Amino acid sequence: MKLKTLMKGAAAAAALGLSAAAAQAEYPEKPVNFIVPWPPGDLEDVLTRMIAEDFQNEYGVATAVVNKPGGGGGPFPGAIEVANAPADGYTIGSFVIGVPVMGHQIDIPPLTPAKFDPLGIFLTYPFVIATSGDAPYSTMEELAAYAKENDVALGHFGDVLTPTQVTKAYAKNAGFEWGSDAAFDALDCNTLASGDADVINTTLQLVLPCLDQIKVLVSITDERIPLVPDAPTIGELDESLNIALWNGLFVTKDTPQDVRDKIIAVAEKAVMSERAQNVAKETGALVYWQGAEDSAARVANDIDTMARISSLLSE
Repeated sequence: MKLKTLMKGAAAAAALGLSAAAAQAEYPEKPVNFIVPWPPGDLEDVLTRMIAEDFQNEYGVATAVVNKPGGGGGPFPGAIEVANAPADGYTIGSFVIGVPVMGHQIDIPPLTPAKFDPLGIFLTYPFVIATSGDAPYSTMEELAAYAKENDVALGHFGDVLTPTQVTKAYAKNAGFEWGSDAAFDALDCNTLASGDADVINTTLQLVLPCLDQIKVLVSITDERIPLVPDAPTIGELDESLNIALWNGLFVTKDTPQDVRDKIIAVAEKAVMSERAQNVAKETGALVYWQGAEDSAARVANDIDTMARISSLLSE
């Protein structure tokens, strides 16, 4: 009797073990949401939708890209939703640099301490500093010299954005001040043509229609932009400011590794596909796949860089 009981117990335990293993191996077995904390239509949204579509095709489950806008300075409601979701891979964050680098440092309790691990970074926005073709300066060094004697108006998308902070930090390190600066909803060819700003901090795709009529002085990217290869990166001019506005996929810290691996496998293939690389060619964006370990190191380095920039600008 005891033997039969033991055998039944062993069989039950084995069945439970097999059941648990099978359940784990079945990921994903229900719909998966990719959360983008910005409105639809920009580069991160376009590329995340490609990843989600390929994920659905690969694993046969429904996927959705859910836009949860909330402002560049927080409180990042989309990120909070990912932070509060179970660590099971069914809620994946597609985050710009501000979420993992600053989210846990600017008094957002649901994001403190740091809640996310990167699966990979896949996009560097093609931010540039540009001016009109007839401007009396053609490099950032010439701009610095000119601005020490003349007022130069800077246009940007918002003071809290990384490219804006970098632009202001460069001026401080180069020994000049902007005559004035203002945030604009749109920064394109018309902004320069109208004289609303002398220099704009914008994305390359917004000035592509007039690229032959303007000067791109520098790119705020980690590599030179192929569409404007003569423009140096900000890190080439000032190594202490070597940072870029990027976007990557993130999950909460307790997410199982096998789940992470399945997401990574699809995402890496998607962003290196021809259709994703065409986005890069058309917009000047840098589209690539940086793995989890290198992405984590990048986040840590960017936290240090932003701390230096914040300290510099507060002096």
